[in-house]
Formats: sequence, C-alpha cells, structure tokens
Amino acid sequence: MSMHQVLKQDAGGESTRLYLESLSLVERLHRLLLDVIKDEFERLGMLEINAVQALLLFNIADNEVTAGELRSRGYYQGSNVSYNLKKLVDMGFMQHQRCEIDRRSVRVRLTEKGIEIHRIVADLFARHADALNEDDVIGGQRILPVNEGLARIERFWSEQIRYIY
Repeated sequence: MSMHQVLKQDAGGESTRLYLESLSLVERLHRLLLDVIKDEFERLGMLEINAVQALLLFNIADNEVTAGELRSRGYYQGSNVSYNLKKLVDMGFMQHQRCEIDRRSVRVRLTEKGIEIHRIVADLFARHADALNEDDVIGGQRILPVNEGLARIERFWSEQIRYIY
C-alpha cells in the first residue's frame, strides 16, 4: 500500500496522517529537485550528465572524498555512489587517486569539468533562493521553521537507525 493510499484511509489518526503527508512531500520534493536539475542541464544542452551525478558533483564541491564518506554523510545509497563515481571519472568530471594509507580506498575530487557542473548547479540554486526571497514565498526568515522541522525529523530517523545496531 502506498503512502498516498494510507493518507486517503487516514490510518492511525491525525498524527499518522500528518506524518505520512510529510514523508510524501519529502519524497516528491526530492524527485522534483532532480527534475529541476535535469531541466537546467537540458536547457543548457548538456545531456551527458544526469541530475543525480550533477547533484553529487555539487555536494562534493572542492572536497576530496571517498565513496564511503559520501554514504556516511547520508547523501547517497551504496551501489549508486560507486556506479556514479565511476561514470563521473570515466566522463572526466572527477579524478581519483588511491589513498596512501589505505590502498583499498580511493579518494575523488572534481576536475575543471566537474567544477563547471558544480558552478551551474550552485548558480541554479542561487537563482531559486533569490526568486523565493523576492516572491516572499518561503524565503528569508520564513524558511527557518521548515529547516528546523526537517532537521528534527532527520535527528529522529538517525536515532531510530542507531537503536537497531
């Protein structure tokens, strides 16, 4: 049964309905974020990179990281990280180097080509932030309670995961 079906049934009362509505919104927002990034690259005629890869490059920025670090930060699922990092290296957006201390570990960083993708996504996000702020939709101080609520959900989920282990 999907979250949408459960929402219609109002299973578990008002608090369950509101929680499931939040989950559904987070899921849809993530998909829409990827669509927004994809549309920007299509508009620019840059079709060799997908939205997940562009977001990965954006999040790495000027850091040098391992796939494990990206997973531990919670940005990406395991197999997707390795696959996308390999593709980004193959396409010239990233370069990799074996760690001197742990030869099994590979550190990656952006190339000039990857830095350009990072800049495009950063510019896109800056334009969106400015537009939201100008329209007074959720910009400025109005976004603070949204961020605080999402951070509380993140902490709650993190605690739930810790209790399993």
